[in-house]
Amino acid sequence: MRYLLFIATLCLSFLANSQANDQTELVQVGNKLFVYLPGESEFSDLFTVQGDGNIVLPEIGKVNVANKPLKQVESELKVQLSRVFRAVEDFYVEIREHDILINVLGYVNQPEQVTIPMFGNIQMVIAKAGGLKPGAQLDKLQIRREGELIEFNYKAYLDSGNLSLLPKLESGDTVFVPVSPLLGNVQIDFDAQTLSASGDASAGSAVTLLGELHNPGSFAFKDNMSVLDALMRAEGVTRYADVTKIRIIVNETPEIFDLKAYLDKPSKVAMPELLPGSTIYVPIMVDDVNTTSRTVYIMGEVQKPGAYEAADNTNFLDILANAGGPTRFAETRQIKILEPNGKNTLFDLQGYSEGLITMTVPDLNPGDVIFVPEKTDINEKSWLKVPPKRAIKIIGAIQSPGRYEWSKEMDLTDLLAHAGGPTKGANINDIKIVRKGEVTKRFDLEKFTVSAQSEQLPSLVAGDTIIVEELPVDPSDNKSQWIRQESSKSIYIMGQVGAPGRYAFNNRMHFMDILSAADGPNANADIRNIRVTHRNGKHAKVSKLDLALYFETGDETLFPDVLAGDTIFIPEKNKNWLRQPKEQVVRIMGAIQKPGRYNFDDTMTLLDLLAEAGGPTSNALIDKIVVINHGCCKEQARVFDFEAFIKSPNSAKIPVLRVGDTLYVPEKGQDLMSQFKDNFVDFITIIALVVGL
Repeated sequence: MRYLLFIATLCLSFLANSQANDQTELVQVGNKLFVYLPGESEFSDLFTVQGDGNIVLPEIGKVNVANKPLKQVESELKVQLSRVFRAVEDFYVEIREHDILINVLGYVNQPEQVTIPMFGNIQMVIAKAGGLKPGAQLDKLQIRREGELIEFNYKAYLDSGNLSLLPKLESGDTVFVPVSPLLGNVQIDFDAQTLSASGDASAGSAVTLLGELHNPGSFAFKDNMSVLDALMRAEGVTRYADVTKIRIIVNETPEIFDLKAYLDKPSKVAMPELLPGSTIYVPIMVDDVNTTSRTVYIMGEVQKPGAYEAADNTNFLDILANAGGPTRFAETRQIKILEPNGKNTLFDLQGYSEGLITMTVPDLNPGDVIFVPEKTDINEKSWLKVPPKRAIKIIGAIQSPGRYEWSKEMDLTDLLAHAGGPTKGANINDIKIVRKGEVTKRFDLEKFTVSAQSEQLPSLVAGDTIIVEELPVDPSDNKSQWIRQESSKSIYIMGQVGAPGRYAFNNRMHFMDILSAADGPNANADIRNIRVTHRNGKHAKVSKLDLALYFETGDETLFPDVLAGDTIFIPEKNKNWLRQPKEQVVRIMGAIQKPGRYNFDDTMTLLDLLAEAGGPTSNALIDKIVVINHGCCKEQARVFDFEAFIKSPNSAKIPVLRVGDTLYVPEKGQDLMSQFKDNFVDFITIIALVVGL
């Protein structure tokens, strides 16, 4: 029972609140009021609040009720009706229909004042006004409300059905539908389809298309509208359109769009973005310089030079074939490919076709230029025909010295043959190759002709210079040729020979060769004391040759090895040319079999002297043999370990003896060197006391 009482209380409270809200509700223009007055049939109909805010009541006339609370309207009407009618005790007023009043003006079929439900929208208003006329500007509809102007895009609502795009209506608003700017100033009947084909939007929010199109005009911009969408809205391009140079202006910034390249390789990046107010211009195709984003140029000695369109998979041979191929005057070994960044590449078409080179066919990029040069004439003496990076110079003792065109598959023999070969007096044993101002290689052609091994041929590059020197005309009188003959390639011979002088020499020549070249020894030559000074090593060395002994024995080992740079001297008989002292002796003392003074010359060594003296005794300390060198300025003493030498022979460890030196071999129990090595004078004194000198 308690629950029933609680529910009843809630219902009564809700009804009371509802009646209170109804009484405080404002009366608006367009509302339909029910006025209850018992016994009066004139009040049975509903009374509409007019646009001026009044209702017309019988016997009273106009009464202003707009924008007033319903309770206030009821009180005011009751006072006015009580003056005419007596039974007003049960009088009340209520809002039966909450309609709103809207004024519709502009390009509609029936401009008028219409009423719609409170929650109605623009489409209901336009429908009650008879709909829109052909030519109405749908994206510029206006709502005017107490001096405020609200503009909205009715076309966007029709495209999407999105109610949020439509503004809310209030009673008393005025809806204005503007006319399209494409209509003229004179009212005429027209075909709406024709008008729509030539444009359907205002300039501010439109995309303007002009040029080689079937139906150019201004068309409404839609979200995510692409260039292709806009072109199709204009029914596509004509047959005369240059689709590679479509100009698109967005925010006053021009851009070139290549529709052909896009259709070959579609990409969102390549498609320009459109905005409201953009302009698209499709030009007519004319004979002008073709500068599209895919153009490759070919010029020079080809059948049809010009500009060609190159796709991504187009290579060098495709463009060359489209141009008709090289002419008979083309230099196909030096075709150049020039890139816009300044880089250039050489391509040997002939070598590629013959399989002489392994390089791949070069790829082409837009903007590249293929240049096929004209073939050079070998009889035309013009260096401009062959640039330095394609030529090699050959000079000297050659049949046709000059500047010749060079290719990588050529070698030195090709160049020599092309130049006619060396002359009769050419020094083919020392052909010089000069690169960047330096002699990088020397080549012996004579040795190559004997072995005929191709790996011995020097590698050449364009820009090198080949020098083939000429041999001296007369070896006996070649002083004038010395400046043309390097000292490192010469040998000197002087003294008692038929033609002393400076002669060319190489490592294949023998001592007798150079002696014969100098016409041999003369009658006054002392052939038993020939001296050879070796200057080409790290240290100078003198060798002695007894040529008479060679003639007696035929022993080839008597000849010293001579190389370029050495000097041969043949003295005169009975001449003291070395100015030797009368006695050339070396002293040997100590634990030796036969100590004493012995004759010595520069052909002898310490071992020769020990053998001459009978060798050390059994008590000798052979590991501490002392060698005293008496120099011109300072005397020096050195220790020679003869025992270590016997175990490990090495001639480099034998001390050098000279005339006047002293050799001391101590006995066991005497280690004088270790005691007096820091005082040489005391050391000599002890030796004198021991030996008895």
